[in-house]
Amino acid sequence: MRESLQKSQTITDNVVTILGSFDHRLSALETAMRPTQIRTHSIRKAHENIDKTLKAAEIILSHFDQYRQAEAKILKGPHEDLENYLEAIAKLRSNIQFFGSKNNFKNSDGVVSHASSLLNKAISKLQDEFNQLLLSYSKPVEPERLFDCLPNSMRPSSGSPGHEGDHNGKSNHHSESHNSIADAVVYTPPALIPPRILPLLHDLAQQMIEAGHRPQLLTMYRKVCDQIFEGFDSLAEQCFAEVTTNSVSMLLSFGEAIAKSKRSPEKLFVLLDMYEIMQELHSEIETLFKGKACAAIRDAAMALTKRLAQTAQETFGDFEEAVEKDATKTAVTDGTVHPLTSYVINYVKFLFDYRSTLKQLFQEFEGGTDSSQLATVTMRIMQALQINLDGKSKQYKDPALTHLFLMNNIHYIVRSVRRSEAKDLLGDDWVQRHRRIVQQHANQYKRNAWAKILQCLSIQGLASSGGGSSNAGGDGGAGSSSGASRALVKERFKTFNVMFEELHQKQSQWTVPDSELRESLRLAVAEVLMPAYRSFVKRFGPLVESGKNPQKYIKYTAEDLDRMLGEFFEGKNMNETKR
Repeated sequence: MRESLQKSQTITDNVVTILGSFDHRLSALETAMRPTQIRTHSIRKAHENIDKTLKAAEIILSHFDQYRQAEAKILKGPHEDLENYLEAIAKLRSNIQFFGSKNNFKNSDGVVSHASSLLNKAISKLQDEFNQLLLSYSKPVEPERLFDCLPNSMRPSSGSPGHEGDHNGKSNHHSESHNSIADAVVYTPPALIPPRILPLLHDLAQQMIEAGHRPQLLTMYRKVCDQIFEGFDSLAEQCFAEVTTNSVSMLLSFGEAIAKSKRSPEKLFVLLDMYEIMQELHSEIETLFKGKACAAIRDAAMALTKRLAQTAQETFGDFEEAVEKDATKTAVTDGTVHPLTSYVINYVKFLFDYRSTLKQLFQEFEGGTDSSQLATVTMRIMQALQINLDGKSKQYKDPALTHLFLMNNIHYIVRSVRRSEAKDLLGDDWVQRHRRIVQQHANQYKRNAWAKILQCLSIQGLASSGGGSSNAGGDGGAGSSSGASRALVKERFKTFNVMFEELHQKQSQWTVPDSELRESLRLAVAEVLMPAYRSFVKRFGPLVESGKNPQKYIKYTAEDLDRMLGEFFEGKNMNETKR
């Protein structure tokens, strides 16, 4: 048995040695295989990157193919196959957009530049084709063909020379016949442009407008008229005037209707938009509607421009007056920023989007050469707003809330001005002056809201008048309650608790919407209240704590007060403050 056991032990040791050798060999094999695994992983990642690169390359190559196809069609010109030409332009635009978004593509700038140049050439050819189609199909109608537009009963007889009528009765008979069927006749106007050509002209016009060639398109209509009546300038002007007067007059009458409508502050921006457009169109109007025959159109356009400027100027005055006299009863019970304030500030911000237009407008009426008029108007509007806010602040019964309301609103005005272009116009002096006004109202709020409760924490009036006093010992000096009446101290603590709870309940419902202003106001209150409370508790607390139910009088620690101050000006409702 001993020998068997020894043999078993020997075999076990041999097996352990063999297994240890295997473990060592496996570890060595893993070490040897690790570079192969790393290379395999790298090869797999390389294959993935190659696949992605190939796909990206295929997309880029497909766009290059589209570009070459579009280029070939564009070089042929639009005359033979306009539909494919327009399709090629669309593909070219798509290519410009594609390569323009590929910032990491080395040659994208060059491709975009070349494609944009080709697009400009394509649009130029379209413009020529548009002009050619108009010249080819907008031919004047022969006078004799105009009679074909009339019903048979109204056409002159072929034997009447010059179509002058017969003074022996034919003319009268024709007139009677005309009157009897006037309501029933149907006129057939001539087709000035073949119907099949109109869609082509529409597509060409659309492409030119999308390419930013709208002015050239309008100058083109005038050019066609001039070419048709070449050598007859007065006739060309008269024809163009008669063709366009009704449409232009209808358009201008729309602007006149707006300019003459009842003024309101909201319409000012519409008026400024229209005034700006009319100013921009002035040179084009002068070019398109040249000559004596179109003088009425030019005069009407100029009159509309002046009427729009005048109405806009008057609307400014109306707005200033409306702001000062605004009597809205919108209740702002929490002292936050009034809707009128945000409305006026947003209105002024929008005005600065029209700064250049307003400069033109003021120069036209007041002859100014700088931005002083806009600054003056803006200051008057701000002044009118502050006058109105002063009036609204008097609606509050609590003086503290009055000053909180004015602090909030003027701070909103100052902050908005500092973050807008109005700061450069109104100047740093205006901003600093109104920041001081904000601080003054904050100080007035503290004085009105916290003066009484701070009196509860003063030592005045706490001296004992007789034997009812008790000394808690203390350390003397500031920590001593020597000479203080326990009853008076208890009464002071009770009064403080009631007043602070009332302030907490009320002012937690008030709002200071700006987070920085809210925190700075809380800090300003804490800097006054907390040292006074700590000093009072330290000095007179032992006097109360030595009696019965001290927690009834010293209800709050300094940390409790600080936490509750953090709930002030959050605009909470009544139920939240009670909880």
